[in-house]
Amino acid sequence: MSNERFTPAQMQQLEDQLSQTDDVRLYRRILALLMCGRGTSVTEIATLLQVRRQSVYNWLASYTASSDPARLGDAARSGRPPRWTSQTKALLADAIATPPEQLGYLAANWTVPLLQEQLERACSIRFSDDTIRRALHRLGYVWKRYRYVLDEDPDLEKKTPHSCSTARLAAT
Repeated sequence: MSNERFTPAQMQQLEDQLSQTDDVRLYRRILALLMCGRGTSVTEIATLLQVRRQSVYNWLASYTASSDPARLGDAARSGRPPRWTSQTKALLADAIATPPEQLGYLAANWTVPLLQEQLERACSIRFSDDTIRRALHRLGYVWKRYRYVLDEDPDLEKKTPHSCSTARLAAT
């Protein structure tokens, strides 16, 4: 298989597919096939693309069996199921609607650590700070820091600088 040769039509099909693909993995696999079709050894291809030789052999076998470069793409993967569900979204919305004092917290306003604790109590899962912040953002909440405003100074009038005429009298 290392000296696998493709027909000119197959080579053109691979080159067309190479120029059209956006998937990096598929691009690498098609490139390996083109290199092999041009006479590059499987060992050299594996070294250049930083993959195992067996991977190159598998790609060659897959393409030889179907003659369809699109079959070299990855199959859909399910991935890890999300822990953030519609139920946890509803729990967060209910918690935000209720003051923390009513749920037994010694706080006037909700904070992310308090919401973490409340959600952990409700569904036995501890969510990260960022997850809760993203969920609050999706719910339309904006977190801002408190801005402290100082009261006006009652002795401000007494602290005003003296006028020029008063300063001259004091100097003489």
